[in-house]
Formats: sequence, C-alpha cells, structure tokens
Amino acid sequence: MSNPLLGASCKSPATVAALKRQLSPAGTKPQSPYPETINLPFNRQALPDGFVLHPTPQPATDTEGIWVLLQGATVIMREVDGELFLPEGACPDWLELKHPPLLFGSLQGKPVRVASVPSGLQIPAELVAEPFNAFRERITPQLMTIAGTGKQLLHWQRMSRFCSCCGQPLEQLPETWGKKCVGCGNEHFPHIHPCAIVLIRRDDQVLLIHKPEWPVGRYSLVAGFLDVGESLEECAIREAMEETGVTIKNVRYVASQSWPFPSQQMVGFIADYAHGDIKVDGKEIDDARWFTIGSLPSLPASRSIARFLIDSCSNETA
Repeated sequence: MSNPLLGASCKSPATVAALKRQLSPAGTKPQSPYPETINLPFNRQALPDGFVLHPTPQPATDTEGIWVLLQGATVIMREVDGELFLPEGACPDWLELKHPPLLFGSLQGKPVRVASVPSGLQIPAELVAEPFNAFRERITPQLMTIAGTGKQLLHWQRMSRFCSCCGQPLEQLPETWGKKCVGCGNEHFPHIHPCAIVLIRRDDQVLLIHKPEWPVGRYSLVAGFLDVGESLEECAIREAMEETGVTIKNVRYVASQSWPFPSQQMVGFIADYAHGDIKVDGKEIDDARWFTIGSLPSLPASRSIARFLIDSCSNETA
C-alpha cells in the first residue's frame, strides 16, 4: 500500500518515539483505525457493505426500514448492551415531523430514510441522542457515515427549493441529486464547500489552536474555507497567517475528508514553519501554541481528518 505521507517531515527518531507514546497505549504499535485515507468516516468508502446510495431521491413509501433521525447536532440511536444502532421499523409513533422523511439509500435491501426531529421534541427513554462530535466514539464509522450522508443530503434538499438566479422553484432532475429551475432553466447541484486544514511542524513541535466554543483544553489544527481565486495550498498559508500570525512553507497534500456539517470537503496538508510569532485575535481563535509531540493536549476524535493527520505522521515514520 502506498503511503500518502511520503516525504512528510516527521522523520526524527525522538519525535516518532514521543508521538507513539502519546497516541498509543503502552506496549502497542500505533495504527490508524482507517488504513487508507479514503476510509475516513463520511467518505463513501466508509459506508458499510450492502449500502446503496440512491442516485436521486426516491418516492415516499410506508414500508419499514432504517431511520437516520437528526435532532440538532445529534443522531438518535437505539442502545443495545452498550452498542448503538440506527432505529428500524415503521415510522415511529412519537415522531412529529414538519417535513416528510427523505429516502436516500438502502442497507441490505432495507430502505434508509433521514428526517429532522424538532429540537423540543422529547425522545423515548429507550433511545439516545448521540452527538456527532462526541469525543467518545460510540457510533461505528459505518453508521456514522450513513448518518452523515443523510444529513448532508437533507441539508441540500432544504436549501435548494428556489433558484438563486431568478427565484423560481426548482424541480428534481432525474437520476441525480441536482435540480432545474422551472423559470430560467438553470441547473443546480449539491453545494460542496472546500476547506484547507493544515498540520504545521517545527522540529519536534506542532502548532495547535483553540476556539472559544471548543471544550477547555482541547486543541486542533488550523483550518478555513477556500476563498475566491485561491488554490487550496494558498488557503492553508492564508489561514495559518490569519489564525496564528505565522508564515508556513512546504505545503503538501495528505488526504481529504467529506465533512457533512453541513457540506464541507476538508483537504488536509502538512507544512513546515517558516517564521513569525504567534498572534491570535482572541475572538475566533482564543489560543494558539506550540506543543512538543510528547506532550500533546486533548486532541480531536480519531474520526476527524485533524486527528488522522497527527496519527498518520506517527505511522509513516514508525
């Protein structure tokens, strides 16, 4: 298997040993739970065997099936002996929907529907509302990916009712998730918003940031949306300067991840520190600092490309 980090500057033996101690239990060799970058959660290769993504929304039916029920930033699951599963069966009696569910796929021949649950609706005691961004990864990557795919498609359906050119209604195109304006005829397709995310290295240190809305003590990587007329590498360089005040160099691509919150595409890079002192605005970013690899703070969950970049840096040089 080819290594996506070939050429990354993570080759100091002391750095590797420290990172292995930080990210792995004692006595075990570090190994990413996702052996290939395409297997990251929310990418299609992370969908379970037997799942079929429909090429276009399917007509509503009353048949029993599998439910992706979204309530705010959570997905409603059933818990059996500590394991989480998507609810199955007919439309739940307790469910009060403002909009009909969206039939977007099938799993082992069973229809898979996604629906948005009102935030104030009380769910039954036998169900749990599990956050998508929970640090404890109790939802399997396969089910998380089904839920994320449904979340992204449901967002697109809700945001694409009218033409952005003339304001007339949009109608569904056949055999695609795209739509066509009944007025001007313009075609519209699901909006994907590219973002650059970058792991910045300086010798045996990495530059991590903290945002006010994140848990205390948890840090992650510099990231931001692509701007008009930018390459993704330029985006990574600009975001590093805007968020931390430092200049980076040697920006090189590692991996990408679909990120359906609501519709980003995270494009991951590794870069080297060039020069500059850390400066944050205190609003969007309230802290940024260099961490020695052997003394990393609380990190994002391994389902994220941010953690994948850090973990893969260790695996590549093990």
